[in-house]
Amino acid sequence: MEDKATADRNDLILGTSLGFLAGYVDTLGFVALFGLFTSHVTGNFVLIGSELARPSHGVLIKFLAFPAFILSVAFTRLMILWLERTARPALFYTFSLQFVLLAIFMLCGLLALPIVNAEAPMVLAAGMVGAAAMGVQNAASRLLLSRLTPTTMMTGNVTQLVIDLVDVLRGAAESGAGQRFVKFFWPIAAFGAGAICAAFAYAWIGFVALLLPLAILGRLILKARQIR
Repeated sequence: MEDKATADRNDLILGTSLGFLAGYVDTLGFVALFGLFTSHVTGNFVLIGSELARPSHGVLIKFLAFPAFILSVAFTRLMILWLERTARPALFYTFSLQFVLLAIFMLCGLLALPIVNAEAPMVLAAGMVGAAAMGVQNAASRLLLSRLTPTTMMTGNVTQLVIDLVDVLRGAAESGAGQRFVKFFWPIAAFGAGAICAAFAYAWIGFVALLLPLAILGRLILKARQIR
């Protein structure tokens, strides 16, 4: 059985990996699919409102991404309940589901090329499957990985990081603030790095760039196989 230091280190690596993955996939979807957020669904509400007030393009894909995300979260919840009842490794199967959806997202994106019409069937399919893939990660973060910092939305993480930093600088930090700072800092940094990498990677190789997050998920799947 691993000691606390090892467990904390593994959790930090896991949170950082998932943060990078989320930033990467969210940015690639935004760049490739007319401003669609695959991870940050509430961001799509802002874009929907903007496009309804000042019509341009891409509103339908954002509307369809929302039910795809919701259904994915609901399915993941039911799947995890069943896996836990049957004593199967829930994290392994959840990461595997996200891997399959992310692979389909890449395939749909490749089949949609050249992406010039926001309402083309394969473009819409890519957006929905991408949102579904990240819906799985959002659900897993709440249901299986609640000990980690959130990995798909960074607003709350940045807020806590700044609060802890201010308390440290004024000499009033509570016990454990330094450890919490590290816990929040690296997923935030990884999310930002993922966003930057995805923008350049998509510009260079298009949807093939999703092979990187798929490789990260593949590694996490192997590590999660024995975790229940």
